[in-house]
Amino acid sequence: MSPSVTGQRIGGTRRHGRRVRRPIIEGQEMVLVIVIALLWLVMGVTTPTFVEPSSVFAIFYTVAPIALIGVAMTPIMCAAGIDVSVGSSLAVVMVVVSKLIRDFDVNAPIAIAVALLVGSALGAINATLIAFGRVPAMVCTFGTLNVFRYIALQVFGETQVAGVPGTLSFLGGSISRARFLGLPNAMWLAIVLTATVWVYMRHWATGRHIYAIGNDADAARLAGVKVRRRIFMLYVFCGAMVGVAAVVSVGSGGLIQQNVGIGMEMSVIAACVIGGTSVIGGRGTVLGTLLGAVLVGSVQAAVIHLHLPTEITQLFVGIIILIAVGVDLLRQARRATS
Repeated sequence: MSPSVTGQRIGGTRRHGRRVRRPIIEGQEMVLVIVIALLWLVMGVTTPTFVEPSSVFAIFYTVAPIALIGVAMTPIMCAAGIDVSVGSSLAVVMVVVSKLIRDFDVNAPIAIAVALLVGSALGAINATLIAFGRVPAMVCTFGTLNVFRYIALQVFGETQVAGVPGTLSFLGGSISRARFLGLPNAMWLAIVLTATVWVYMRHWATGRHIYAIGNDADAARLAGVKVRRRIFMLYVFCGAMVGVAAVVSVGSGGLIQQNVGIGMEMSVIAACVIGGTSVIGGRGTVLGTLLGAVLVGSVQAAVIHLHLPTEITQLFVGIIILIAVGVDLLRQARRATS
C-alpha cells in the first residue's frame, strides 16, 4: 500500500506525509466523562444510596455486558456495518450455557469455551452472509435476530431455566470474590478488552483498515485491503464477545428467563453512538463506547433510584442518542464543506 493512500485513508493518522498524533481522550469522550461525573455528583447528593458500594457494584455489573458487546460492535460500525442480532445471540448462548451447567454440571472452563464457540458460530453466520453473500448488514442481522430468537426459544423448551448454579459466579453475582477494588470482575474484563481493542484499532495497520473500509470500501479494496476478510472477522469477533457477555450474565446463576437479551442490541448501539461512533462509518473509538455504556447504565440506575417509571430511561437515552447523532452529522457536513 502506498504512503499516500495510507495517509489519506487508514484511520486518518497521516496528512500530507506527516503523522498526526491524536489525543488519547478526544473531545466527545471528554464530554462524556464530564456528563457522567456530573450525573454521579448530583445523584450522590440527592440520593446517597446511589453511590453506596452495593449500588456501584450493581451499576457496573449491568454495564459490563453492554460494554463487552459494544467494544466488538464499535469496529463493525466503524466499517459501516451493524449487528442488531446480538440480543438474540445472547439469549441462545445463555440458555445453552445455563442448561449445560444445571443439567450436566460442567465446570467453568468448559462453560466459557462453549459460550465462545456458540457465540462465534452465530457471528460466523452473519459474517458469511454479509461478507461473502453481499447481504446488507441491517437486513441480514434483522433476519438473524428473529431466527436466533426462535432457536433460543426452542432450546429453552419451557418458560425459564431455574436453579442455575453459580459456577460462573467469579464473573457475575454479588459475592466478594466477584469484585476487585469495588468493581465487578466482569467490568475489569470489559476495561481490559477495551484497552486491547483500542490499541489494535489505533496502532495496528489492520486495525486502521477498519476506518478505511468505513470511509470507502471500494477505495480500501483498491488499496489492497482485504475487505471481505476484515468484515468476516469483525462479525465473528462480535459473536465471541456476545459469548463472553453471556458468561457474565449467567454468572449470578439462579433464573434465566425467555425474554433475556431483548433490547440488548439497542443498549449496545446506543453506547456506541453516544460514545462518538459514526452511524455512517469511518469514525469511532472503543473508549467512547465504554463511556457510553457507563452513561447508559448510570441513567438506568438513576431512574430506578429516583423511583421514576422505567420508560423514562428510554426517553433520556433516546434524547442523548439524537444529540449524539446530530453532532456527528454536523461534523460530517463540516468536513464535507472544508
